[in-house]
Amino acid sequence: MLSAARHIIVGFIDFFYPPFRRYIKQQTFRYLACGGSNTILDTVLYYISFHYILKEQPVHLGWLTIQPYIMAFIMSFSISFPSGFVLSKYIVFPESNLHGRIQLFRYAVLVGTCILLNYVFIKFFVELCHIYPTPSKLLTTAIVAIFSYFSQRKFTFTSKEVQPEVVTTQVD
Repeated sequence: MLSAARHIIVGFIDFFYPPFRRYIKQQTFRYLACGGSNTILDTVLYYISFHYILKEQPVHLGWLTIQPYIMAFIMSFSISFPSGFVLSKYIVFPESNLHGRIQLFRYAVLVGTCILLNYVFIKFFVELCHIYPTPSKLLTTAIVAIFSYFSQRKFTFTSKEVQPEVVTTQVD
């Protein structure tokens, strides 16, 4: 079933690839398609969670109160994190031969780093460079997406080098 789903998704993405063939590699195109789709999913889930599920009201958990914009982030992230991992693992970087649990751990570290980078860059562009928030967010997204792509390719979903078996023969 996973193989069939992968085949359908890859076929759909690759259908749109030919006009971009001269400009970017197929893997990069798949990354942009998967990452862009997952970002849209996350944004839609955030909006629905914030406005319709939480109704813009804080969540009270005994002694802890979670603001609705944070709870909406937690709700959308709980879906977009695993979907992003699955898309990266099976669509963008299927050639990686690392164990899934290692990939998942590295992906979690990378996502945490990207969240921190988003915070730092937005603050930098808005507060120090005096750029409006929306262009700052767009610039930040571009920087973090580039960082994320190379990090996933070289760290999270890298391939272990397989050592060839050495066959020795004894000569009497």
